[in-house]
Amino acid sequence: MASNTDGFLKYKRETAKAEKPKSRVKHYKEFYAPFEPKSEKEQAARCMDCGVPFCHFKCPLENNIPDFNKAAFEERWEDAYNILLKTNPFPEFTGRICPAPCEQGCVLGINSDAVTIEEIEKTIAERAFANNYVQPAKPDTYIGIKIAVIGSGPAGLAAAHFLNSYGFLVTVFEKDKESGGLLRYGIPDFKLEKQFIERRVAVLKEAGVTFKTGVEIGKDITLDALEEEFETIILAVGAQAHRKYDADISNINGVYYAMDYLTEANKFVSGEDVERTIDVKGKHVIVIGGGDTGSDCIGTANRDGALSITELDYHERPPLKRSDKTPWPLDAMMYTESSSHKEGCNRIFKSYAKEFNVDQNNTLHSVTITEVIIGRDANGNRVKEVVPNTTRTIPCDAMFIAIGFTGPANAHYFTEKINFDRKPFSLKNYASANPKYFLAGDARIGQSLVVNAIAEGRDAAKQIKAMYTV
Repeated sequence: MASNTDGFLKYKRETAKAEKPKSRVKHYKEFYAPFEPKSEKEQAARCMDCGVPFCHFKCPLENNIPDFNKAAFEERWEDAYNILLKTNPFPEFTGRICPAPCEQGCVLGINSDAVTIEEIEKTIAERAFANNYVQPAKPDTYIGIKIAVIGSGPAGLAAAHFLNSYGFLVTVFEKDKESGGLLRYGIPDFKLEKQFIERRVAVLKEAGVTFKTGVEIGKDITLDALEEEFETIILAVGAQAHRKYDADISNINGVYYAMDYLTEANKFVSGEDVERTIDVKGKHVIVIGGGDTGSDCIGTANRDGALSITELDYHERPPLKRSDKTPWPLDAMMYTESSSHKEGCNRIFKSYAKEFNVDQNNTLHSVTITEVIIGRDANGNRVKEVVPNTTRTIPCDAMFIAIGFTGPANAHYFTEKINFDRKPFSLKNYASANPKYFLAGDARIGQSLVVNAIAEGRDAAKQIKAMYTV
């Protein structure tokens, strides 16, 4: 076996083996098999232990990647987990659903395939749970200061983890029936089974974090009442206010926003008492939007029995090889296919849904699309220029709009207390103008990645700790 400094010369990149698409679309469970021990060691051996690890630079959590790769190669699984835990409290989440910007920065990627950092991270996390290395982060003593965390998504959970470990008395409030936020209600089970969320929440509860679910702040509890009980309040409520489509689609039967579909499907798969109101079985489905949310709609629709699925993306199709415009270590501009795309999807780039064609009951039956070129107007705003003579009509019985989000869906509950407009978002300041309130995650920076949300929660907790311990 090669060492972990020359393994990149002997072993090729290997990713986890996936169940065949025709088989996996028959269920909603995860479909990647874990690495065999031999592959675990070989893939960890590919890490070059670079003098300047750009993977660390690219990671929003600043994970010490070369060190945990080396520990994994040497089968020091508890050490590997503890190295991860210093920066990332939930490697079992990021090891499954992070887009792995660290791999874009892997030095090996200059002229070869990057190290499979994300898969190694998941392997470490699962080894840690299997071997009972995951222990509640209980503080030596509590300092008597009570913190309310509003929202139990990745930012809220991360803030709760660190604040509790610092000795604060933390209560997490969640408006939905179960904890997890976006992780539970926005990410399909075939990417992140809910058992992994429940497992981590159980650890947090054992550590001392209190969870109150089915409680919507501003509706079930007033902010004034919350302020009387808690010294500090963190708003980690996410950003689920839908970005509106250019055309008015509010009264068309068969047109939905993506998160409405995903939330309903996730509740159904988890066994919650919910009626499926969005039925795509045997229907022609169109998804507007080329991001992760659109991809999740595609995978869910495949499992729900859609007759056909088409994705419309108004961007140009990326090149098959890294563009000169995005040299290493920038994120590569390349054509990629998600696991959901591989299960069955017709992707149409540079396309725009121009007209929604309905019957006498205002029910969608087809969509007229046209080719577009994206440009900028005099003020720098993005505009779509229609390409002449490219119009065509395609069948569509169900459409999902997955074009992003503009901010917290329940912001109206909090606007009397704080201002959500925190531009520039790059500032590492989580305090609002109101000394009682802090912001973290998508509520602060706008829609982003799960890994960024975890980093937000962690760093907001550090800022609060510093405020009380100066």
